[in-house]
Amino acid sequence: MRFSSTIRVALRALRRNKMRSILTALGIIIGIGAVITVVSMGNGTKARIEAQVAALGRNIITVYPGSSSSGGMRGGFGSSVTLTVEDAEAIAAEVADIDGVSPEVRDRNQVLANGLNWSTNINGESPDYPYIKNWNIVAGSMFSDQDVKSLAKVAVIGKTVVDQLFPNEDPIGQTLRIRNLPFRVVGVLDVKGFSLFGSDQDDVVIIPYTSHMKRVSRRANISTILVQGASPEKLDVVKQHIEDLLTQRRKGREPDFTVRTQEELAATATANSEAMTFLLMGVALVSLVVGGIGVMNIMLVSVTERTREIGIRLAIGAHGRDVLTQFLIEAILLSLLGGVLGILSGIGASNLASIYMGIPTLIAPWSIGVAVGVSSVIGLCFGFFPALKAARLDPIEALRYE
Repeated sequence: MRFSSTIRVALRALRRNKMRSILTALGIIIGIGAVITVVSMGNGTKARIEAQVAALGRNIITVYPGSSSSGGMRGGFGSSVTLTVEDAEAIAAEVADIDGVSPEVRDRNQVLANGLNWSTNINGESPDYPYIKNWNIVAGSMFSDQDVKSLAKVAVIGKTVVDQLFPNEDPIGQTLRIRNLPFRVVGVLDVKGFSLFGSDQDDVVIIPYTSHMKRVSRRANISTILVQGASPEKLDVVKQHIEDLLTQRRKGREPDFTVRTQEELAATATANSEAMTFLLMGVALVSLVVGGIGVMNIMLVSVTERTREIGIRLAIGAHGRDVLTQFLIEAILLSLLGGVLGILSGIGASNLASIYMGIPTLIAPWSIGVAVGVSSVIGLCFGFFPALKAARLDPIEALRYE
């Protein structure tokens, strides 16, 4: 029998029991749809995380305080605040292949302006901060090195602070008060949005770190040190140099700092997302296996129902391989039908999740190709046993079957 004739016979057999064919393909539809939806959601989430990490800045290395030891009591990351301005200055002076350094002091305080008040983040930074964080200033300018040296009372503010304290006004040149100290607004940062950890990056007032330490928080140590590497390829080398330098400055004392690169942050942030994606893909693949078992079951029923038809075909000269091919093609067509409908349902579910649930989705073309391939393999694997059973029927016994 010609291949085209086999295809027509297989299609006619599937059309003969439309409802049964659709119900049989339902498991494949759900499985393929689930795989595409899960992969698209995982890709969308990963892309959003990568974009958020990129928005944090370019080639950033962050030095955190940590690993304290006092009176027999030991602590880990963030348990002590022992970083100093001198550490940051040493990094800027002695470490090669860096483009910027910002000693960072962070606090949260109430600020007042125009008879309004707002609780916001007060960050002490160096003039390199916007460059390191890849953050444009849309109005005014950043404060200068001279402002840092003179402990100037100047500030650069984020869009959220502008909206809360200077609604419908130009904030440049106006005064806001931090702990009753007047700071003149010299710049406004571009909109940054929410960070990787869900905080509003635009809810910030940036002042010189010296002004923060001497005038606002009155502290001797800094919170972190931001360092920008000259290129992504040299980040690991720069990180090692920073660790060696700070260890040398401790003069044999136990290291009380932790150094992290932007790539490490990105890897940590995406690890949980990828693990969840693989877990959900595993559940979806289980449903595909269940769908394949359904295909095998219905093909076995079909062989039983068409025993006399198979016997007649074998009696008039058909070969066993012809019967085997026909039933294999029926199983593959049934699985492909489920695969196509599953692809459509997966794309639709992804779009609905993006529109109504706000979940980022990114449909990968390879996932559609894999879906078609998997559905074909399911038809081939789970349809082989029923097809082989049909091909091995004895013509005489088949003709006697009632």
